Order: sequence, then C-alpha cells, then structure tokens
Amino acid sequence: MEAQVSRIEIPEAHRANFRHLYLDIAWFGLLSGSAMAFISIYLVRIGASAIQIGLMNAAPAVMAITLALPAGRWLTTRAIDRAVFGTSILHRFFYLIWIPLPALFLDATQVEIAIAVTFLMSIPGTVLAVGFNAMFADAVPSEWRGHVVGIRNALLAVVTIVTSLLCGYILDNTPFPTNYQLVFAVGFLGAILSSYHLHRIRLTGQERLPTGRTLGDQAQPGIFRTSGDALRSGVAWRYFAQRRPLRLPRFEILRGAYGLVLLSLFLFHLTQYLAIPLFPIYWVDQLSLTDQSISLGNALFFAFVFLGSTQLRRLTDLIGPRGVTAVGALLMAAYPGLTAITTNVSLFLITSVVGGTAWSLAGGALSNYLLEQIPEDDRPTHLAWYMLVTNLAVLAGSLLGPALARGIGLVPALFVIAAGRVVSAMGIWKLGGRSH
Repeated sequence: MEAQVSRIEIPEAHRANFRHLYLDIAWFGLLSGSAMAFISIYLVRIGASAIQIGLMNAAPAVMAITLALPAGRWLTTRAIDRAVFGTSILHRFFYLIWIPLPALFLDATQVEIAIAVTFLMSIPGTVLAVGFNAMFADAVPSEWRGHVVGIRNALLAVVTIVTSLLCGYILDNTPFPTNYQLVFAVGFLGAILSSYHLHRIRLTGQERLPTGRTLGDQAQPGIFRTSGDALRSGVAWRYFAQRRPLRLPRFEILRGAYGLVLLSLFLFHLTQYLAIPLFPIYWVDQLSLTDQSISLGNALFFAFVFLGSTQLRRLTDLIGPRGVTAVGALLMAAYPGLTAITTNVSLFLITSVVGGTAWSLAGGALSNYLLEQIPEDDRPTHLAWYMLVTNLAVLAGSLLGPALARGIGLVPALFVIAAGRVVSAMGIWKLGGRSH
C-alpha cells in the first residue's frame, strides 16, 4: 500500500523535482485550455472540412505507429531529462507558427499549413510522449506517484478550466482574427514555460522500472489534444524507453484471450475517433455556438473530469477497473447521441457535463484495466500491441468519421457512432475478461 504522505514529509531530494512537475503541468494547462482547445474551432470557422480536421487528429497516430519504437531505442542512448527538454522545445516551437497564420495567408492555405504543422510537430511529439513518461517514472519514486499525480491532475483541471473561460472572453470581445492570435499566443507562452520547468527536473541516474500500477497522469505531453471526448491511455509510452531490449510484438499473443481484449479496445477507440472530427463541425456549422459558449462547455467538461476522478477509487473498489471502464464507455456513447439532438446552448452544456463524467471514468480506469489483462513478466510486448491497435483505431476513426458523415449526413453519423460506442462498451464487459 502506498504510504500516506504530506508536504512536510517529502524528502528534500525530491522537493525541487515535485515542484517543477507541478509548475510544468500548470503551464501545460494554459496550453491545454487555449491553443489546443481552440485550434480546431478556428479552422472550422475559416472553412476547414471534417476530413481536414480528421487529418489533424490522425497525425499523432501516424507518427506514433512509425516512430514510437525507434524513439524508445534512441532515448535509451541519451540522458532522458535532456532529451525530454530538447524534444519539448522542438515540439512546442510549432505552436509559435500558429500565431501569425491569420495575418499571412488565405483561409484555405491556413488550413493546409495547420495540417502540415501538426504532422511535423508530431515527430518530436512522439519522442516527447515516450520520454516524458519514462522521465516521470524515474523522477518520482513509486510511493510518491499517487501524491504527485493527484496534485498534477488537479492543477491541470483547474488551470485548463480558468484558461478556457478566459479565452472564451477574449474570443468574444476581440475582433476576428486577432482574437484567435491572442489565444494562440497564450498557448505558446504556456508551452514554453512548461518546457522550462521540464528543464529544471534533475534525475539521480537510477532508472525505476515500471511497477504494476499505471502512473495515472492525465496529461499526455507531445500528443495533440482534440475537441470532444478524445481519450488515449499513456500506459504504454514509458515501456519504450526502458534500458532493456524491447522485443517486437509477437503474433501468438493475439491468439489468446488478450486478442479479444485488444479487439474490444480497438472498437472502443475507433468509435471515439469517428466522432472527434465531427464535433467542431456540428458546434460551429449546425449550432452556431459562440466561442464563449464553447469555452464554457470545455470548462464544464474538465470540471466534471476532475470531479469524476475523485470518485474513481471508490467505484473501482466496488466494480473493478473493467466494470468502471465499461460504465465509462457506455456513458461516452451518450456524448455523440446527445450532441446529435442538441439545439441550444443549454443542451450543449448538459452534454459537456455528461461527456466529462464519462471521460473521468473510462480514462481513469482504462490503464489499470489493461494492466490487469497482461502478465507481469511480459508487459512491454503486450503493451506494444495495445499501442499499435490504439493508434490504428485513431487513424482509421479520424479518416472514416468524416466519410461516414459525408455519406449519410452529420446527425445520422453521430447516432450511428453512439450505437457503436454502446457495442464497444458491451465488448469491454463481455470480451475483456482476465487473459492470464
């Protein structure tokens, strides 16, 4: 059992690292609630299509599939703290490019540049995602991880909420497109200051191998966050940077019960990302929501992510990680379903509350549910399969969702996706039994 700890009892050797990890996530929340939250909204407002938003969402998945394993091997030959800082600067420099876009290019060109930039920033972003998770595990002893992650998640939620509301005010009270340039500048400031605090983290040089528990950190540095209820577990990232040889995934793993687990999770992530490119299109083109209304929806979403996460341990003790994941996945089906019938701001805000609650349950329990299905002596290769399956689902969903909407219409597509999410929740419950 993890030690019950307080601020005074934190060993002197760890206090500085913990403080910089808290400040890192606070500034990352500034990025999360500004540029990351509103880039897709801006692109839709200047004419981006669902397929173009889908391409932006697909970029990190493409890079993760192709670069995660080489990135892990490269990191094992480098000082992990310096590598994380360097790749964070390379990754986050691209947020600077967004600021002058509205003043320099025509609308259609801006959309194309934004897509290209997202692909380029996903190259160092993949290395950052692998490296940060490994660095965090090295910097924080296992008995302190729950303490540090809890504070980080709370800071991320609070700062994201406040920033989202502030950006909504800026967007509604400043002329277009200067308003979005200011929001992108806020995001870039948060990104750079977050990197500064990553630079201040000092490792002892003693690698701490992954324990039987997930880190539970809700932030995924290096991964481009999209609007809506996008959810990806970071449980596999840090295994790629172990200073032990990582074997390639073995196909015989798929022949057992774990193959059914991966099938259910593939459907879960696929139905998630089918809807992600459609949400900003519906909010802007169908509902004509103001930026301030969207910011309030984002704030409510993250508020209920945080509130729901405070009840996660109690629910997990009651029905287990698989049960909580299945319930969260079932609630996530309501998000596109409610979106499809939303006709005013009030319903949009209710949908945001439901979505945040669902995300807190599924997102909080998914990693531990997955670890339950994997033998402790072969976690890296099993998780490599999960990483591959997840990113294939993200890639397929990001591209097929817009095609589905184009074929049958936006509202019918959201209903179909909601039904698919119900099936995925049933799959997690029925197929996702213990595999070893």
